[in-house]
Order: sequence, then C-alpha cells, then structure tokens
Amino acid sequence: MDPDAIRKKLRALRRQLKRSTQPRRRRVGAPGGARRVGQKLSGRERAARYAVVALKGAVIVALPFVLYVRTGVELYGRGAPSWFAILVSTLLTIGVVAGYAIWLSRRMSGDAKVRSVAKWVAVPLVAAWVGYSLLYLASSNAKSDDVRAHYTSLHPVLRAALSTIILVNPDLVVTDMARQPADYARMGLPINERTRHYEQADGWVHAVDLRTIGRGEIENRAVQIYFWSMGFSTLRHVGTADHLHVQLRRREQ
Repeated sequence: MDPDAIRKKLRALRRQLKRSTQPRRRRVGAPGGARRVGQKLSGRERAARYAVVALKGAVIVALPFVLYVRTGVELYGRGAPSWFAILVSTLLTIGVVAGYAIWLSRRMSGDAKVRSVAKWVAVPLVAAWVGYSLLYLASSNAKSDDVRAHYTSLHPVLRAALSTIILVNPDLVVTDMARQPADYARMGLPINERTRHYEQADGWVHAVDLRTIGRGEIENRAVQIYFWSMGFSTLRHVGTADHLHVQLRRREQ
C-alpha cells in the first residue's frame, strides 16, 4: 500500500478518535441563540428552575392532605356514611405516604420492605394526623373557649378540611360552629331555620364561620378557594361581622 495513503488514513483515524474522546457539546435552545452546557444560567433562568423545583415539592407534600380531604368530601357527598368516608380517605392517604417512604428508602439504601415501611412509617404518620385533625383545635384557632368546645360536634369531613388549612394558615380563627335558635336573638339577627350551624339529622354540625377581619384580602380569598376546591359551599357575607361561611354541600339523593 502507498505510504502516503497509509499516513492519510492514520491522520483521519486520529482526528476521529480525538473527536470521540472530547466531551459532547449539547446546545440548549434559548431566545436569541444557543448555549453550551456548563455555561452559567442567567438570574431569570435560575429563578425559573428554582420555582419549578419548589412547585414540584409543594405538590408532593400537598398530595396526601388533598387526597385525605377531597376523598372524604366526595364520598360523603355521594351518600357514604361519615366515618366510612373518613376511613377510605385515610387508607388512600396511607397508600400515598407508603409510596413516598418506599421510594425514599430505595433511593437511600437501594432496598425497601413494603410491609415494614407501611407498618412503621405510613400507618403511624397518617394515624397521628387523622387523630389530631379530628379531635384537636388549638385555642389560638378559636374565637373563644365556648367555640372551641364545640369542635367535636362538627362533621368529621369538615374537621379534616379545617385542620388541613390551619397547617398552612396557622393564624386562621374559627368564630362560630354550633348554634341554637336563641343565639340569633342574642346576636340581634332573625332566626334562620335552615342554617347548617344547627345539629343536622346525622348528629353533626355542617357549617363553620371563619374570621376575615384583620386579614389580607388575598389571604381570605385563598382560604375561600381552598374550601371551594375541596368541594364545600362557601359564602362571604356580613352578619354580626364580616366573615367566611363554609358548609358541607347537600348530599346527592
């Protein structure tokens, strides 16, 4: 073979080998041109990435709570008994939390025993939260001790929703729950025979009033949107004072 031809082939082979061993330069589309990986991001791009990560994190954290509340509301609205609705929503929430725990365990150790994770992580966490949400209302979240004393008379699905929003809005204050006809005369209002603040046929109070005075309008609207999105009826109105009225929707017949 011609020596010149051999040298040309060797040079071509060296060039090809050199190209194959160099890091590939991946270009990322950007307004006004392309950018190579490794090039510093602009402040706006970094902020956008952080916002996406924060949003994903918020969705992951919120999912079990939203599932717990929304499932309970949906089942009750379709005719399920109150405690059955809470039980099913609790079991679904345990499933989600167990899934999170299994994924995290596998990421950290490469192994996860489903039964152990469910028994020692998911069930205790969810059971503790469900018990807390159904039985306890902090004094700082009630207008008075009398209002707080009526917490367990509130429908359990409504208690679940109320406790969940208090987690992210700890300054929320309940101004009223259970009422009697005499309470309207005391407040200087005409008696409302159809109010859901009375004990209903199932033995629970189906309505709660929340303070709006002294709170920002955006914050008040966010709370109202939360209850509406969870499936409750909401009404911002003025009785003895401006407040947000939240109640369970009437069940399907």
